[in-house]
Amino acid sequence: MVDGEALGRAFVQRTPEKWELNQYWYSAATIAAIVKEVEERATKAAFLSTPSVYFSLKDLQLRKCSFVFDVDAQWSRSPNYVKWDFNKPKEIPEAFHHSFDFVVIDPPFITSEVWTKYAEAARLLLAENGKILLSTIMENSQLLERMLDVKPQVFQPCIPHLVYQALEKDVRHPHDNVAKFEGHFAIPTEEQVG
Repeated sequence: MVDGEALGRAFVQRTPEKWELNQYWYSAATIAAIVKEVEERATKAAFLSTPSVYFSLKDLQLRKCSFVFDVDAQWSRSPNYVKWDFNKPKEIPEAFHHSFDFVVIDPPFITSEVWTKYAEAARLLLAENGKILLSTIMENSQLLERMLDVKPQVFQPCIPHLVYQALEKDVRHPHDNVAKFEGHFAIPTEEQVG
């Protein structure tokens, strides 16, 4: 079986970040952790602005059933790529509406305006009782609880080239290989309906 971190590392090594699109890839360890979570819980997942996770899935059946939604056309050779601009959340093709049991989100910006658009897209994509996994800063937790009824979870994703993570690593963890910050994944509670 293929090592999850190896797949994440391979993605990061072969795919340069495009700063003009505000792309900052997760670390290989973070990609592996998210992939594990998705593969344990999903049968069909939508990956919003998270190509590093989609293209690192080990479960080939899950990958065949899932789709990556992203503005970056470099993924267009994949049959499971959907060109999608978060500024137009309603332009998700109707065939995808309410058809995913899991949605993974990591937006290029963390403002309330951007999260409003991603929340709208997530609600369009999620099937009844669907789950959401997202990463953001702790300061957005109340906003996202209101928008998507999600709660902070214990997990600290690492995005090595993200400026505020690099600064915190240098200042607070100068000898650490993994930057730590207040990030979270949120997954709806059982009583939630997509």
